Amino acid sequence: MKNIFKTIGNYGILLVGLSLAPSCTDQLELAPVSSITAGGFWVNEDNANGALNGMYVRFRDEVSSNFFFWGEARSETLSYGLQASEGRERYFENTLDPTFAGPTWLRLYTIIHDANLIIKYAPEITFNREADKNQMLAEAYTMRAFIYFTMAKTWGGVPIVTEPTEGYDSETTFKERASTNEVFELIKSDIEEALLLFPNNSLSNSKAFWSKPAANMLKGEVYLWTGKKLNGGQQDITIALQALTESASSPGLALLEDFDQVFRYQNKGNSEILFAVRFLDLESGANYNNALYIRDDQIPAGIEPEVEERIGEGGGLNRMAPSQIIRSVYQDEDQRKNATYAEITIPDENGNPDYYGSLVMKYRGFVDPSGRRFIDDIIIYRYADLLLLIAEAKNAIGQDPSTEINQVRKRAYGDFFDSNRFTNGSKDQNDEAILQERLLELAFEGKRWWDLIRFDKAFEKVPSLQERKNQIHLELWPISLSTISLNSKITQNPGYGN
Repeated sequence: MKNIFKTIGNYGILLVGLSLAPSCTDQLELAPVSSITAGGFWVNEDNANGALNGMYVRFRDEVSSNFFFWGEARSETLSYGLQASEGRERYFENTLDPTFAGPTWLRLYTIIHDANLIIKYAPEITFNREADKNQMLAEAYTMRAFIYFTMAKTWGGVPIVTEPTEGYDSETTFKERASTNEVFELIKSDIEEALLLFPNNSLSNSKAFWSKPAANMLKGEVYLWTGKKLNGGQQDITIALQALTESASSPGLALLEDFDQVFRYQNKGNSEILFAVRFLDLESGANYNNALYIRDDQIPAGIEPEVEERIGEGGGLNRMAPSQIIRSVYQDEDQRKNATYAEITIPDENGNPDYYGSLVMKYRGFVDPSGRRFIDDIIIYRYADLLLLIAEAKNAIGQDPSTEINQVRKRAYGDFFDSNRFTNGSKDQNDEAILQERLLELAFEGKRWWDLIRFDKAFEKVPSLQERKNQIHLELWPISLSTISLNSKITQNPGYGN
């Protein structure tokens, strides 16, 4: 292999070459190797598989923390932790501005660049099986759609790049922001292309690669968004329901009986997962729960023994923590409570329990001689999420969402299900119940902020936004000054200054 491609201008970052895996659908165990050029790299199927795996590795780099910040950190689920927040309070206090704008879109464009390379060059390569080529192209189109969807939800319109940047051309390198509608046109087109290319409706063995069921779930989420936020109305929501229902028909999908086991390192790729980002021992860095757990020496004396046993050995730094709001919504009989967070109290001078701190339990990793390792897979799509999206779509077009909500509740409450059974009500009542169920089910999975935006509830539910209901621009993120400095054609989002 020869020299690696370089993206130019506002997407500039050196891409890292990657070793080749024997299958593009079953594993993601990669190490850096030499670099790549168009003439010397895009020759055979192994080369293409290496490029595909590289796309997933760069995706993992972003999912390790940034997707959580974009998808949840501005919601009501987080508050101050025991450690210095190092500026992270700017998310849940909603004080972002162009100088502190959170993660930028720069590295997302490297993932798009990877997808663009595959879409351009893979069709020219001879594969042993045409189905494998189609699978690869389908994954690239789906990834590109997912990344643009993430950016459109976060910033609105962004520059559209559908060709790999393989040389410098100011007209094509420095692009203006497309409109939000134009970005969604591309997203929908890419999803349709992917769905035509996927050779079957199977999930990948590891669940660490895009598949047709996962792409249909993405399609459903996209059309729910455009149906609710971009005037797509019932037509788009009907399409969403069709795609979500098709996704749910995939063989092998089921809710795990033990909620906690959905997230465990030793249970990767379980039957509830449609698509997750693979983290492996000795192969990847820590995921974002590293900043949501608790340092060992900060576990206090006097902690309740049951809570101390659940926490086990400490690790990470408690820079953000579950808010009082999220800690107050779970019933004791809901098995999701203890699997989602731990609350630490210590006796006060009168022997009464006094709040000390809290931590997130979902992606708590495992302990080995080196300490706690935060390398659980980060789940992008799972079956309970899918069921609740179906319920949301059904309710939006006047259908009864009870079946799907009660499937989720039955697993959550077990023997206490009858007293927690959902009963169909008005559309508004059902929406409130669905949004609340998504909070209970999906807390700290990087979903809550975007759920609040889709339901138009951010200014009602997030304390730092409740007195700012006239500042609707806060639904979008500011674009960082560093991003604008790289491309003079980029304009700031309204409400954040010039």
